[in-house]
Amino acid sequence: MSAEIIMVLVILAAVIVLLVTEWMPLEVLALLVLGVLAVTGIVSPTEALAGFSNPAVVTIWAVFILSGGLTRTGIANILGRQLMKVAGRKESLLVVTIMVIAGALSAFMNNVAVAALMLPVVMDIARKTKRSPSTLLMPLAYGSLLGGLTTMIGTPPNILVTEALRDNGLTSFKLFDFTPVGIAVMFSGITFVTFIGTRILPKRNVAKETSGTHPDFRSQYELQERLFQIKIPADSVLVGKTLAKSHLGSGLDLNVVGITRGNQTLLAPEITETIRRNDLLIVEGRLERIQELNHWGQLLIETQAIGVDDLFAHGMKVAELQLSPNSAYANQTLAKIGFRNRFGLNVLAIQRKGHPIDENLKAQLLKAADVLLIHGPAAQMKTLENNTHFLPPKQLKPAMLRSNYPLDKRLRRLRVPEASKLIGLSLNKSRLGNAVDVQILYVVRQNGAAFIPASTDCFEPEDRLVVSGSSDMISILQMQGLEGVFAEDPSHPFDLSMIEDDHVGLIEVMLSPHSVLSGITLSQMNFREKYGLTVLAIWRKGRAYRSDLRNMTLQLGDALLLYGPWKKLIVLGREPDFLVLTEVAQEVPREEKSKLALIIMIAVLLTVIMGWLPIYIAVVIGAAFMILTKCLTMEEAYRYIEWKAVFLIAGMLPLGTALDNSGAARLLAEGVVSSLGPFGPYAVLFGLLVITFIGTSIIPTAALVVLMVPIALKTSAALGISPHALMMGIAMAASSSFTSPISHPANVLVMGPGGYRFTDYLKVGVPLTLIVLLVLMLMLPIFWPLTP
Repeated sequence: MSAEIIMVLVILAAVIVLLVTEWMPLEVLALLVLGVLAVTGIVSPTEALAGFSNPAVVTIWAVFILSGGLTRTGIANILGRQLMKVAGRKESLLVVTIMVIAGALSAFMNNVAVAALMLPVVMDIARKTKRSPSTLLMPLAYGSLLGGLTTMIGTPPNILVTEALRDNGLTSFKLFDFTPVGIAVMFSGITFVTFIGTRILPKRNVAKETSGTHPDFRSQYELQERLFQIKIPADSVLVGKTLAKSHLGSGLDLNVVGITRGNQTLLAPEITETIRRNDLLIVEGRLERIQELNHWGQLLIETQAIGVDDLFAHGMKVAELQLSPNSAYANQTLAKIGFRNRFGLNVLAIQRKGHPIDENLKAQLLKAADVLLIHGPAAQMKTLENNTHFLPPKQLKPAMLRSNYPLDKRLRRLRVPEASKLIGLSLNKSRLGNAVDVQILYVVRQNGAAFIPASTDCFEPEDRLVVSGSSDMISILQMQGLEGVFAEDPSHPFDLSMIEDDHVGLIEVMLSPHSVLSGITLSQMNFREKYGLTVLAIWRKGRAYRSDLRNMTLQLGDALLLYGPWKKLIVLGREPDFLVLTEVAQEVPREEKSKLALIIMIAVLLTVIMGWLPIYIAVVIGAAFMILTKCLTMEEAYRYIEWKAVFLIAGMLPLGTALDNSGAARLLAEGVVSSLGPFGPYAVLFGLLVITFIGTSIIPTAALVVLMVPIALKTSAALGISPHALMMGIAMAASSSFTSPISHPANVLVMGPGGYRFTDYLKVGVPLTLIVLLVLMLMLPIFWPLTP
């Protein structure tokens, strides 16, 4: 075994580990692989970059644009409207119709786009037929995956194996060469899912389970449990403040969904709406927050002046602490780092490019070269001197602190009176400092002892708290006399109809497969300020989350319950980052262009079938005409391209070249031949299919195919058998991602609305995979004989 082969195998092993663990973004990994292979000389610089001009990569991104054109012109909507007429209300006929339509569309469109397109249609069918979405949505996802197997452009793996055959001087697959085997697999899968799979699936309708009545997405979020009213006393500190300045939402997770004044109710008030005396606020949230407010309101603000000098009392120091150039804390928040608990120090401000940031510090993403203004005991600061994440701290004098940081207005001293209900509560249980942007810098006990409190430290009578925060935030701590009344109280009749009317309503949305918002929080995107809507709940993996939503990282498959004016909900429906599940707010497709989009797609297919143009040229021209005819805009075209897949494939193709050129693929193929060859070509086919089926559950399909192709080609050459059955089998097995929600985005997309659990995918996906394996073993040798 040569040194080059060892190096390639080491890189391959590292790539597989990183693909499985996702320790870094997959597209970044692909680019690193490309760079490492070029730097080590395993492939030439030209070969390293060849992936970006590879016809397979060009075909893939052009097909994404063609798929986007069919999406925006409403092809699925047109078919969906006919679905109910054809299928009626019989469950088995509904499942078959959904899967056939999804499969037919996926033969020529991106299967994730098909699942996203048909999801609102199928949800609407489930509501109208009063059926559980769980019996219809997994069939939708599986139908889109099965349909992609039927044509050469149905999935990226089909395109990749076709181009690999051409590159190796072999006869490549034509557009419909996949169809006979693909159709057999598809209809076998549909038959299984319809008559067995739907019986294995739980008849789970979360809305019905939680409400006990007819299915409705409102009831599945259990809003009734969180709706109550707050009476604003005439002397409340909230009087005269806007909803934004009250910080009821950002600080206390209390969403004000309406305000009743006399005989009038203002629904979905703007954050600029001013609170008045005797207002009755209709609120969604936890009633305990009102109790917390009343507890905090017992804190007394001392009138004695306090300033920067108090930061240096009791042996405390203030210093500047800069992140080191290679600090692992860059792009993390102070909350995620656990800075205060880890180092026993406060962060008073963050200086970035000469400007101090002193609000919402815990949620600020740290940047390289940020300077933290830290406060605490000198002994704790000393522990940071040799910390590799920071440069040594630089202590500041009071005069320098005053000139560089405007802290005097943010400092207050509070006292815990003898009768306060905070006494005996820990800092964590009181939520003081967690709910509002007020930081307790240190506590001075009655005996004069001072310390920076840990989350488990309890309040004692006459404690004095030195705190930092804006005047608005500190004023929240002075709220008293608020009373929360639940909707179920007979003296305050209240139900969901009170928060909806002709102008204001509720809708359910999901992150679109093309969304750039996955991985960030509502707070980071300023959702309320940007869209003028309130997120009341997030549905994730079978349960509703209704607390601390601002700081939840959004994920593909999340469903958001939004509340606000219909005009703003409809505007949100036009945003490409969201997929609206409520029909009334969905973006209107360009159905007047649907015939034109179909003509363009048929023209592309016809030129390929007739052999007039290579597939990669035909789809590029077709993509250009989709934009020229305004079936979709250029901006939409960029959105519909799955850039992660493009970069992943283009970056991983050089690894396939390295496996081939170095002899590593031949070495691995010899292992396959020696272990399975004695049992004949069918055993080799079976072995490669099983390896691919296992791999597709944990490795992205495109990357898996790139790795398997050179091994399959070398194996077929060593055994003297036709490579076509092996290549087609690998492509179809890689695209059969049925066994887990994370194995394919289409599976993730339906998980939330369907209320599925991980085990549901195993129950249906594993037997479906075995059926696909059986059909492939039977059909591939018939249409693509292994031996001459």
